[in-house]
Amino acid sequence: MASNKRERELARLRAERQAARRAAAEAARRKRRNQLVAVLAALAVVAVVAVVGLTVGGGDDDKDQLAQPSATPTASTEPGKCSYPEAGAPSKEVRGTPSADGPVKKGPTPVTLTTNRGEIALTLDAVKAPCTVNSFTFLAAQQYFDGTQCHRLTTEGIYVLQCGDPSASGSGGPGYQFGDENLTAFGKANATGQVIYPRGTVAMANAGPGTSGSQFFLVYKDSPLAPSYTPFGRITKGLELLDAVAKAGATPTGDGKPNQAVTLTKVTA
Repeated sequence: MASNKRERELARLRAERQAARRAAAEAARRKRRNQLVAVLAALAVVAVVAVVGLTVGGGDDDKDQLAQPSATPTASTEPGKCSYPEAGAPSKEVRGTPSADGPVKKGPTPVTLTTNRGEIALTLDAVKAPCTVNSFTFLAAQQYFDGTQCHRLTTEGIYVLQCGDPSASGSGGPGYQFGDENLTAFGKANATGQVIYPRGTVAMANAGPGTSGSQFFLVYKDSPLAPSYTPFGRITKGLELLDAVAKAGATPTGDGKPNQAVTLTKVTA
């Protein structure tokens, strides 16, 4: 009798130990799963920020965009024609809209950005991005860019100085929008949906497909981005000025207002 009682006691103790081990193993598995989920979520956030970093916006209310107002016009599909539908109130007076026929000059178009830091020379591509160049030179002729601040500097993940918003809020535009162009300029996107916008690229900021307006960005270091932003020119002089501005940093750190202010005193095309 005593032997049977002892065996039952030992069996009970073994069962309790086994249950405790199973509970501990399950708790460890749950902890590992939770840690993995947290890591994956953090990586997803980093990826989204890196990809979206060039949408128009970029002020305190919109850190993740290089975009314009929210309307989404449809780009003209008629060869040789451009469409500039209305989109909100202009941030600075604009007389009319660009010609639907596009730029008069169809070849390389030189532009000079005179800034408080020195001159930045651009060559715009009116062949591959005619409607974009047409709009840019139209606004330059109306002194739309003159006296405006480059309101956003990004120094982490992507490397750009964003300009072209007279309100310096990151949400201003010329009162019209237009479609995207030349989005295959840098080849096919990789597995993460990105291409490299090379150092020296000039591209349009936007708030989504077909929402280019007046905001543009200057790439001072190769930047991985979704091929969603119209590249329409190259910087041919003045990259060292952008390097100096980038070195001075931004507030908030990594993506914000340049610590070394950049003003477009005059833009000539």
